[in-house]
Amino acid sequence: MKTLQAVRGMNDVLPADSALWQYFERTVADLLTGYGYQQVRMPIVEPTELFKRSIGEVTDIVEKEMYTFADRNGDSLTLRPEGTAGCVRAMLEHGLLGGGISQKVWYAGPMFRHERPQKGRYRQFNQIGVETFNISGPDIDAELILLSWRLWKQLGLQDAVTLELNSLGSSDDRARYRDELVAYLRERFDQLDEDSQRRLESNPLRVLDSKNPTTQALLADAPRLADFLNQDARLHFEGLLALLDAAGVPYVINPRLVRGLDYYGLTVFEWVTDKLGAQGTVCAGGRYDGLVEQLGGKPATAVGFAMGIERLLLLIQTLDRVPAELARQVDVYFVTLGDAAAVASFRLAEQLRDALPGVRLVVHCGGGSFKSQFKKADKSGALFALILGEDEAAAEQIGIKPLRSDAQQENIAWHELPARLQQLF
Repeated sequence: MKTLQAVRGMNDVLPADSALWQYFERTVADLLTGYGYQQVRMPIVEPTELFKRSIGEVTDIVEKEMYTFADRNGDSLTLRPEGTAGCVRAMLEHGLLGGGISQKVWYAGPMFRHERPQKGRYRQFNQIGVETFNISGPDIDAELILLSWRLWKQLGLQDAVTLELNSLGSSDDRARYRDELVAYLRERFDQLDEDSQRRLESNPLRVLDSKNPTTQALLADAPRLADFLNQDARLHFEGLLALLDAAGVPYVINPRLVRGLDYYGLTVFEWVTDKLGAQGTVCAGGRYDGLVEQLGGKPATAVGFAMGIERLLLLIQTLDRVPAELARQVDVYFVTLGDAAAVASFRLAEQLRDALPGVRLVVHCGGGSFKSQFKKADKSGALFALILGEDEAAAEQIGIKPLRSDAQQENIAWHELPARLQQLF
C-alpha cells in the first residue's frame, strides 16, 4: 500500500521544532498582552464573498490563490487566505464596534493560498495578526510599529530587518494617481513585463510592486503617489514619522510600497530582511479605514499588521538566534529499577511537580536496565538523573547524578529532594 504524504506546500511541525514555535508564540503573546491587546479566535473557513468584497476580486489572491469549494448546501466557502477580513467580520457580527468603541485584538493561526511552494512560502502558512479599530490618529499606527520593533529586539532580529513606509492617501488620491500612472504606463505598454501588462488593466498600483528590473527602470520616471496626497493624508504621515523619530525607530520611505490588498489606505508598512533570499517580507500591514463600512458596518477607522511565523522562525534559525535552553526539553530524568522503586518514583515525581512546577521532569516508563535508562536520560538532554533502586526505596533515599558535569553523585533522603533540586535550579 502506498504511503500517504502531506499535501504539497502544507508541512508538519515535528517535535524537534515545536519548542521554537512555542517560544515564539509565547514571546508574541506576552508582548501583546503587555500592550493591552486581547486575543480573538476566528474560524478558518469563511464565506467566499467576504474575501471578494474585502481583498478585491481582481487581486491575485482572489483570482488565483484561494482554496474555494461548495459545501453540501451549495454555499461557496473559502479557507481563509488572510486574517483581517475575518477579524472585521467577527467584530461586526458580535457588535464590538458599536458606539465608536475602540478595540485592540490579535489572533494566530493557519492561512491558505495556492502558491508555488518554496523556502519561506507555503500553501498552508501561519500568521499572527494584530488589528485595532476606532482609533484614527497616527499614534496607533506608531504603536503597532513600536511593538513590532520591540519584538524584533526581544528575538535578537533588530539588526536584520528594515522598516519600509509609505502613504497611499485617500481613495480619491489613489484614483487621481491611478489615472496618471495608467496614462504613463500605457505609453510604455510594450516594455512592461507580462504580469504588469495584466495588472495595468485590473490593479495598476500593483505594477509599482513589480520585481522585474525592466519595469522597475520604467517606474523611475513615473508619477509619484506622494505628489497626489491631500493635506490630511500628508499630516497623518508626517505625524507618524515624527512619533517614530521620537522613539528612535529607524525607517526607510519606499514610494513604491503599495501592498497587495485593495483595502489599504493612508499608512502602509513592511518589515523586510535581506537574509532570506526572495522571501524578504516578514511583517506587513497598514490602515484600512474603509473596510468596516465595505463589509456592512458603520464607518470605523482601522489599522493592523500580520507577521509570517514560518518566515520569522527561519530568520531566527538563519541568524542563530535560537535560545540555547530550547535545545533541552528535559531538566530531570527519573531512573528506577524494581517494582517498589517504580511505584515510589511516581509518587515522588508528583510531589516534585507540585513543589517545582517550572522543572521539566520525565519518569522513565517501559522498564529496562540502569544502563539503557541512563542512555535515554543522556539522550534527553537532562541536566540530572534521579536514581531509585530497590535498596534506595527501602531506605527512602535517592541519588542525584549530574549528567552534564563531572560532579559526583549525591544521595539524600526523600524529604530533602524538593529543597535540593530547588537549589540546583
